[in-house]
Amino acid sequence: MISLTVLLEVDPARTREFLEAMSAHAAATRAEPGCRRFELHRRLESPDAFVLWEAYDDLAALEAHHASGHFARWVERSSGGLLRAKESVRCEVLDRE
Repeated sequence: MISLTVLLEVDPARTREFLEAMSAHAAATRAEPGCRRFELHRRLESPDAFVLWEAYDDLAALEAHHASGHFARWVERSSGGLLRAKESVRCEVLDRE
C-alpha cells in the first residue's frame, strides 16, 4: 500500500472556496478503484492549514489518481493563489492494523 500525506496552507480569504473545491475532489477520489483512504484534516492551531491523508492499493493506483480528470480540475482550481504552500510525502506502508 502507498500512503500520501499532503500539507496545505490556504489563502485565508479563500478558505471557503478551498473547502468547496476539496469536497468535490475528495468525493471523486474516494470513488476511484484502488483508493483506500482520502481524508481532509484541519490543523487545530491554524484554521487555514490542512492535511490530506491518502492511501492507495499500490503505486499504479496513485498514478491513476494523478492522471484522472478530477485531479486535473483540482490542480487547475487550486492554482492561482488558492494555496500559499504545499508539501507532500509519498511512502510505502510497512506496518498497519
